[in-house]
Amino acid sequence: MKQRYNLGFAIVLTLVLAAGCSSPLTTREQGGLIGAGVGAGTGAIIGSTVGHAAVGALIGGPVGLIAGALIGDQLMGQEQRQDEQQRQIDRNQAEVERLRRENERLREQSER
Repeated sequence: MKQRYNLGFAIVLTLVLAAGCSSPLTTREQGGLIGAGVGAGTGAIIGSTVGHAAVGALIGGPVGLIAGALIGDQLMGQEQRQDEQQRQIDRNQAEVERLRRENERLREQSER
C-alpha cells in the first residue's frame, strides 16, 4: 500500500510542477519530465520486486530525468537546425523571386 502511495505522490507532484509552469515547456524540459516519470515508475516497479519500491523510485527518477533531458536537448538542437534551414530556404526563395521579377523587368525594358 505504501508503495502505491509513494508512486502516486511522485506522479501527482510531477503533474503539479508541470502544470505550474506559466510558459510552454521546452523540448528539453518535456524530455526531462517524461524521463523522470518513466524512470521513477520503472524504478518503483523494479524496487518493488526486492521490497524497496520507494528506493527504486528515488534512484530511477533522477536517472530518468537526466536521460530524458539529454534526449530532449538533442531533439531541441535538431529542431533549431531545421528552423534555421527553413529560414535559409525562405530567404533563398525570396531572392529567386526578386531576381525573376528583375529579369522580367529587364526583358520588358529591352523589348521597347
